Order: sequence, then C-alpha cells, then structure tokens
Amino acid sequence: MQRTHQTRELLAMEGGSLSVQVQAEFYVNATAKFKLTHDQVVRILESLEAYPVLAVTEAVFWVAVQLKNRYKLSYWDSAIIAAAVELGCQTVYSEDLNHGQTYAGVRVINPFVE
Repeated sequence: MQRTHQTRELLAMEGGSLSVQVQAEFYVNATAKFKLTHDQVVRILESLEAYPVLAVTEAVFWVAVQLKNRYKLSYWDSAIIAAAVELGCQTVYSEDLNHGQTYAGVRVINPFVE
C-alpha cells in the first residue's frame, strides 16, 4: 500500500510528463505482471491525459541510441531518458534505473527507496 500512496503523491505533483515509452511499459507490466485487464489499464492511462506525452520521434530514437551506447543502458531505458531530455525534465522517477545517477543531465530518483 505504501507504493500506491507514493505513486499517487508523485502523480499529484505539478510539472509531470510522460513518454509513449512509459505508457507502453506501464501497459505491459500492468496487464502481464499485475494481471489488470485491458480495460482497467486503459482507464488508468486515460486518467493521465492531463500530462504532456512525448511520442517516440526519430530524433528521440537517435538520442536514445546514443544514450544506450554512452551509459550501457537498455534501449528502452535510454528511450525514457531521451524523452525526458526532450521534455526538459530534470528528474525521472524509476525503480529500474540507478537511484541518484544522472544521465544526460536527468537525475533518476527511485521513489520507493527508503
């Protein structure tokens, strides 16, 4: 339950944004790992419509490829960082990337670290 509370606090903050990559990863994990139905996940994603969403453009793709090579990340994590750079974000909240590390000027915070 603590994670749900922390997630809601993050979503309530101003200035948040998403990438299509984040939406896709959420959809896959919510349906496969957490066994939510398609309709449940779609409703959750629709509730986030107020956040700006960055599509994976060719420019974002090429930045992601460069970040992947530079930081030895997966392409998918690199795409999230590349989108954050494009959106002008200073922070990415992730439990997958290294907590406290900065990639291309974007600091990673794991909101679930005690």
